[in-house]
Amino acid sequence: MKHVKRLFKIGVLLGIIGIVVLIGLYVFAYFTDPIALNTANSYYIYDSNDNVIYQGSNNSEWVSLDNIDSKFIEYIVSVEDKHFYQHKGFDILRILKSLYLNMRAGKIVGGASSISQQYVKNLFLEFDQTWERKIEEAFLTIRLETHYSKKEILEGYLNTIYFGQGIYGVKDAAQYYFNKDISDITIEQAITLAGIPKSPNNYNPISNKDSYLKRVKIVANFLKDNEIISEEEFNALNFNDLEVYGKHQNNNLDTLMYYQDAVIAELKNIKNIPKSLLDDGGLRIYTNLDIDAQTAMENSIKENNVDDNNQIASVIVNPNTGGVMALAGGKNYTKSQYNRVTQAKRQVGSTIKPFLYYAALNNGMTSASTFKSEKTSFVFGENKTYTPTNYGDLYGNKDISMAAALAYSDNIFAVKTHLFLGENTLVDTLKTCGLKESLLPNPSLALGAKEINMLDYATAYTSLASGGLKRDLFFIRRIEDINGNKIYERTIEDTRVLDESITYIVNEMMTNTYNYNFVDYYSPTVLYLNGKLSHKYALKSGTTDNDYWLSGYNKNALMLIWAGNDLNEETPKTYSKIIKNIWLDTMETIEKDMEDVWYTKPDNVVAVPMDPITGKYNTKSKNLFYFLEGTELAYIN
Repeated sequence: MKHVKRLFKIGVLLGIIGIVVLIGLYVFAYFTDPIALNTANSYYIYDSNDNVIYQGSNNSEWVSLDNIDSKFIEYIVSVEDKHFYQHKGFDILRILKSLYLNMRAGKIVGGASSISQQYVKNLFLEFDQTWERKIEEAFLTIRLETHYSKKEILEGYLNTIYFGQGIYGVKDAAQYYFNKDISDITIEQAITLAGIPKSPNNYNPISNKDSYLKRVKIVANFLKDNEIISEEEFNALNFNDLEVYGKHQNNNLDTLMYYQDAVIAELKNIKNIPKSLLDDGGLRIYTNLDIDAQTAMENSIKENNVDDNNQIASVIVNPNTGGVMALAGGKNYTKSQYNRVTQAKRQVGSTIKPFLYYAALNNGMTSASTFKSEKTSFVFGENKTYTPTNYGDLYGNKDISMAAALAYSDNIFAVKTHLFLGENTLVDTLKTCGLKESLLPNPSLALGAKEINMLDYATAYTSLASGGLKRDLFFIRRIEDINGNKIYERTIEDTRVLDESITYIVNEMMTNTYNYNFVDYYSPTVLYLNGKLSHKYALKSGTTDNDYWLSGYNKNALMLIWAGNDLNEETPKTYSKIIKNIWLDTMETIEKDMEDVWYTKPDNVVAVPMDPITGKYNTKSKNLFYFLEGTELAYIN
């Protein structure tokens, strides 16, 4: 009994201390400056021409609570925080109930954030769940409740809450989803909007209709059970026939949000940008986005689209700076927010071969070096065997040149070269080019049997496209505060990692992938594009069991494109042609008004007429092979 009394006294004492501390926090918060609700954490994203293409968290037009549909306000308050008008920032009973349910389930099954707490989170660009951040959010919630009325807090919350599809604020949400003003929505539309904030990317009516329908039924039942809507209103609800608009007012590109998501991800990793913008009033973010390139890429994806479960992803880079000009993480952001450029890893297939042949040239081989193209089983380490095949099981059954092997994407030649050099040589070359992915030195690496992230891979390819300079890829050029004061600027640091002369030879060899002079027992892999290109490009395709790739570039732009299936299932062969068409349409649009520029031939590189297939000296040949000066003599004499 004494122990019970002691515990009771301790509990009372702790309770009193807690109350005193809480009162102290509210008093302290009262004497702090109020948060600027209608400017905090607003951010504006600009393209390469400094035109605004997106603004997040806050809108230039702040909608008053009096101009928001009253039934929607009632619905969302009931769903998100039904005791909002009674508590001072924290719904204690709801928090205790949530803790009990989570403990009983042994996992987190629900939260208890009030509208005030959610609003504070809306004022942050980061949502990390550290104890430091939670304590900071709790104090900011107190600060918010101390300085503002419930009406002001609710108004700010509704103007900054995220509704999915890149939409912040209820005004834009009503406009985007229903093409209506927020003061003029129906009951079904109000319930739809009230149900989205719990999981914006899952519960909006565009991304996942099944999840959306389940959510609105839960919300509708909750409103009926709490007598917020009548039985008659509930029975009259019809969500299956709800018309959804789904268009942005400006820059209505389905893929643009992929780029914007990548921008925000990069922003969070810039160390000297404040995590909280409460006192800074927002940011102006200037990017490398070329809106014409983004538009051309999206239009071509739409024109060549097949309505199936397969996906297309692409990225365009300026090799002169490393700036990302355009990005499509999938066919359509409204249907899938998964960014396959920045998040996925896929086998890259034969697009890895230019790096292999750079390594070969750098180790004494030439574009005229030969290996026999024939079906081969390779024996390595502890009598293991590896038997690669050529596409279509076609072989020359004769010696072919390295230039021909690259044009045909001959797998036997590639593996022979890889093993001849030593498997670590290709690994080292890719690392030198800036690839971050961990690689194992094995025979299949020469054929791209390794899953690599596209943005990481584009970094490596930029080393070839830049003439041998490693340039880290980036989206953000400059950041200013809302008043125009510069707080960050990207500096471009060039590091020469590849020999300029050898890189030039590789780039020239990659033009043979669409060269008719190489037609023999096999055709160059990108011959389909011959006659359709108005500019000179280095091109390399890649095919795995479930992936199709095309990498191509010149001095102006580098574009990588991939097609495949998220579940790694078989992808129809038609996608091999589809991505070629998309690449062609996009790059030719980008370079429409540009001069046909190519890399300057280094003084120590010489051109010699050679037989394309055999790599033998032939003065009558129309095809030129490029050599480091002096190495050509072994073929001429």
